[in-house]
Amino acid sequence: MPALVNYRGDDDFYAGSSFCSRDSGFKFSFHSNEEIYCPSRKRSRVSVPDIFGGRLYEYKKPSIDKLPDECLLEIFSRLPGGRERSAAACVSKHWLTLLSSVRSSDFCRIKAPDGQLDTMNMDKALNEDLDIECDGYLTRCVEGKKATDLRLTAIAVGTSSHGGLGKLSIRGSKSLWNVTNLGLSAIARGCPSLRVLSLWNLPFISDEGLFEIAKECHLLEKLDLCQCPLISDRGIVAIAESSPNLAAITIESCPKVGNESLQAIAKYCPKLQSISIKDCPFVGDQGIANVISSGSTVLMKVKLQGLNITDYSIAVVGHYGKAITNLTLSGLQNVSQKGFWVMGNAQGLQMLSSLAITLCRGATDLSLEAMGKGCKNLKHLCLRKCCFVSDDGLVAFAKAAGSLESLLLEECNRITQNGILNSLSSSNSKLKSLSLVKCMGIKDIYQESVTLSPCESLRSLSIRSCPGFGSRSLAMVGKLCPQLHHLDLSGLCGITDAGLLPLFDCCQVGLVKVDLSECVNLTDEVIFSLARFHGKTLELLNLDGCQKVTDASLAALADSCPLLNDLDLSKCSISDFGVYALSCGVQQSLQILSLSGCSMVSNKSMPALEKLGRTLVGLNLQHCKSISGRTIELLTENLWRCDILS
Repeated sequence: MPALVNYRGDDDFYAGSSFCSRDSGFKFSFHSNEEIYCPSRKRSRVSVPDIFGGRLYEYKKPSIDKLPDECLLEIFSRLPGGRERSAAACVSKHWLTLLSSVRSSDFCRIKAPDGQLDTMNMDKALNEDLDIECDGYLTRCVEGKKATDLRLTAIAVGTSSHGGLGKLSIRGSKSLWNVTNLGLSAIARGCPSLRVLSLWNLPFISDEGLFEIAKECHLLEKLDLCQCPLISDRGIVAIAESSPNLAAITIESCPKVGNESLQAIAKYCPKLQSISIKDCPFVGDQGIANVISSGSTVLMKVKLQGLNITDYSIAVVGHYGKAITNLTLSGLQNVSQKGFWVMGNAQGLQMLSSLAITLCRGATDLSLEAMGKGCKNLKHLCLRKCCFVSDDGLVAFAKAAGSLESLLLEECNRITQNGILNSLSSSNSKLKSLSLVKCMGIKDIYQESVTLSPCESLRSLSIRSCPGFGSRSLAMVGKLCPQLHHLDLSGLCGITDAGLLPLFDCCQVGLVKVDLSECVNLTDEVIFSLARFHGKTLELLNLDGCQKVTDASLAALADSCPLLNDLDLSKCSISDFGVYALSCGVQQSLQILSLSGCSMVSNKSMPALEKLGRTLVGLNLQHCKSISGRTIELLTENLWRCDILS
């Protein structure tokens, strides 16, 4: 009778009766009358020699990866929902790639055992998947090293179980170009609910990738293409034909895109509300004219930059742009004064509220006056690098534009102090904001201004980096602006106390925000006047680089500014005494304090900073050489609510 050998554990030996069995265990014969049976273990790999018979027996773990892809797909189709498929995708790259090769809608098809469609279960699955996977509310942004085909494939599979992907932004890197049409195709198959797609700096994405998007993502509403050199008219035409809901499109630095794309957009996208075309050399008058004329009732936002278009396109904008509210024209070197003049006189831009013109030689005094007369509802005008606009055009425009609320002039070097003063005096009662940036034509010349009427509506005055704007100019401007709330004079190294004190005195309402950064000639007298006249309303004060401002100014601010919440004292002559005075002040809501570069502030200010820290959320102590690292550590530990820069 066979002997039974007892053995503890999972590998117990049992007596057996034959060498062959239904399971995959091992049996060894010690002699003719005794046999020992060892049952198989789960997930084992055994390779041992048969020392008794001289033969080698090997047991290998079965692998599901050896199944054909068709079998794996059949298994995946039996999974209950997206979460289970996402879990399966985590097993291996092969499974992830396999799952991404199937459309999300194909997983909803459930077959009955006899091979016929089980309509009841199919309807149930469809309803569940549509509720869970097609809402399209998730947003994903991949950029730099994270922008790879593998990451996009994982997003395509994973987002389906969490509501579906609605917005996707892919921003490539100049050194790492890891996104190709394969990744975009996976997104197309797995994310039919995609509504917003942004592709930036992707040199290996071509029309084939857009073909897949056009084939699967019919809900697309916004498309943004930037620096995609392989994308041509074919890809954009396919998108236009399959995306009737497309409302916004941006195409920038895509050298193969031309008029055919814009013609398709005009034909197939009746809901288009916004279009931006920049640096596309093959886009010309024909394409722009088609888009503008076909979307005359719904197109509201237009941006044309760096294009080879002529006066014809601008004239079409002026005639057919009946719904346009925002218009940006930049770098249009082939558009002359005639084009802008016709655009203004065409009387079609009645809804235009915001106009920005940059580096266009056709923007002259005559055309600017025409636009002022033709755009009755224009509220915001921005002119940058318009070298042919002078004082005459600016004053004429200010008189004609009856609804103007905001005016920004940047690097318009033919504009002088005369033009600014007369524009303020001649403008309508609605102008609220005036900004001058790097206007080199402004010189500090005294001019009698008794005949100029003040601009009572102006609330914000910003004069930045205009080196010729000095104290005399500021004093005259101040007399015309009695209702200012916001004042930005950053970078005006030529102004002194004599120019700013009259402005503070003329303001009949309290200033709320004041930026005097890099005004190196201002002293404590200006801060005393500011605190005395406007301390009760002042909320923000920037004195970065005002080296003549000392502790005395801090004491005045501490006593007179209860609403102050943002104070920048970088590179001022502030010491521990000034910080202590500030900590004993009346302000109850100081949230941002910058002492960067204040070398006289030392460790002795720690108690005062801790007291201020009760309300602070941001504290800048960079380049404070007299504050030790240990003090910074203690402040960081004690002021846990405050973000400290050191």
